[in-house]
Amino acid sequence: MHPRVIEVTDRLIERSRATRERYMAMIAAAASDGPQRGKLQCANFAHGVAGCGAEDKQSLRLMNAANVAIISAYNDMLSAHQPYKDYPEQIKQALRDVGSVGQFAGGVPAMCDGVTQGEPGMELGIASREVIAMSTAVALSHNMFDAALYLGICDKIVPGLMMGALRFGHLPTLFIPAGPMPSGLSNKEKADVRQRYAEGKASRDELLEAEMSAYHSPGTCTFYGTANTNQLLMEVMGLHLPGASFINPNTPLRDALTVAATRQITQLTKQGGQFTPLAEIVDERCLVNAIVALSATGGSTNHTLHLPAIARAAGIQLTWQDMADLSAVVPTLAHVYPNGKSDINHFQAAGGMAFLIAQLLDAGLLHDNVNTVAGHGLRRYTQEPFLQDGELVWRDGPGKSYDESVLRPVANPFSPEGGLRVMEGNLGRGVMKVSAVALEHQVVEAPARVFQDQQALADAFKAGELDCDVVAVMRFQGPRSNGMPELHKMTPFLGVLQDRGFKVALVTDGRMSGASGKIPAAIHVCPEAFDGGPLARVRDGDIIRLNGLTGELSVLLSDGEWAARENAPGLLDNGVGCGRELFAFMRHSFSTAEQGASAFTQSLESLK
Repeated sequence: MHPRVIEVTDRLIERSRATRERYMAMIAAAASDGPQRGKLQCANFAHGVAGCGAEDKQSLRLMNAANVAIISAYNDMLSAHQPYKDYPEQIKQALRDVGSVGQFAGGVPAMCDGVTQGEPGMELGIASREVIAMSTAVALSHNMFDAALYLGICDKIVPGLMMGALRFGHLPTLFIPAGPMPSGLSNKEKADVRQRYAEGKASRDELLEAEMSAYHSPGTCTFYGTANTNQLLMEVMGLHLPGASFINPNTPLRDALTVAATRQITQLTKQGGQFTPLAEIVDERCLVNAIVALSATGGSTNHTLHLPAIARAAGIQLTWQDMADLSAVVPTLAHVYPNGKSDINHFQAAGGMAFLIAQLLDAGLLHDNVNTVAGHGLRRYTQEPFLQDGELVWRDGPGKSYDESVLRPVANPFSPEGGLRVMEGNLGRGVMKVSAVALEHQVVEAPARVFQDQQALADAFKAGELDCDVVAVMRFQGPRSNGMPELHKMTPFLGVLQDRGFKVALVTDGRMSGASGKIPAAIHVCPEAFDGGPLARVRDGDIIRLNGLTGELSVLLSDGEWAARENAPGLLDNGVGCGRELFAFMRHSFSTAEQGASAFTQSLESLK
């Protein structure tokens, strides 16, 4: 094993010892020697099976059948989740075929960030993750289940499902993906049209045609944003079947993997004889593996929020420094848009997860000694699935990349490091993803232009006020201020300025997420402006230095002048409209970005 991987794992174990022990004790107390439904009062049990058919009712009475909860984030608003429409019945039948039962335990909300970008609904994003976690807990609270299957893919949905599932860590758990849509208009061509539209050089009809050619069918969006990062992490954490993440929807192989996952979950129950509860999969080693894979592929910066929140749900105290220290020694092996020109289907064709995991294991950068839904040991995930005469089989993955412009071996990486920086200085503490930023753009020292909403920046751009070297400071965008929306509305404008030859950067207490691209951006800055963080003191014209090489994030003022500054007032928008007022209580409870921007941090910290 690489010494840095051992070092970070060991200190994570030591730092988390008390909270992890308390978590595992809670899980042990929740476990049962037999099916939970067998301990219910007769009236409770009758209610629980009243909606079942006669065959399922009889199976559930006998107690030797596994009862599997199905929790789904299906809706038609997310192309990635639309294929889930028919999964529950497919799963239930596959369970009956092996003498078990599936019950649709509950649905969870799932908003599409692509639809809500730049709109008021985007301010519900992080809050929706917490609601998903709570909805998961409500679904499982019936105490009827021996295991759970989760149907979720995108942005806040998988982290929310994970956070809820981990509070029921005594149950075997498996996530079933639905796969990415086939490739359409390339992400690079789509981005080019967006920039031309921002400059007034493309019509709305041209823009709409480009967008609809890129996002064109059921399946996950093909760029390497949070949704596809979620899928990659679920696989390397051992919560998908090997090779399941990036098989296109509505194909025979996809259907075969869904049936195989359903059958596999029954093997992981006490009735199945290979009992493997979720709490025995998600431990410190599993989380380190997730961070390594995130770094090696230049994954979504949203996971600097989600992984700490997931870790805390499992009693583990993960920090940004842990993530940055691992990133410093993990080579970048994948270039998928926005880090490169190719999409996730090209990644899959070049060798996909089997090649990536094999390379990282052979380099000593991943823990092999972990539990997974496919058995003990991550080496199983160096195999990939195929249909052979209609039967699902796994074969060893490729020994080489089929396209080194997309996926490379450790011996020939795109970069010797993963590209996640902790940014720190008198402006606070944040993160920066440098894997998509050209080296010549990673250091910017320029006057600040301060904004408190994205439209103001767009208006300033259109008025020609930003045709200069500039650091855009977008503040009062943190979790406690307005729910920490993603800020992609600014991306085309800042990209145009950079293409014009200006030094451009972004500093914000908000999010840019998985589509963070070529603009150097210090994001998730905390303390956030709403809590009196340093960004509240920045004024137009202040010289800001953002250094992606050293991690410096500073305003170049004397200590005395900086300390004497008064904070600017916060947002005038009071968070009313589009349902935002319903989430005011949650915004008040959010932790800092480094603690996961979670409303649950305080209650989970009580595990200490």
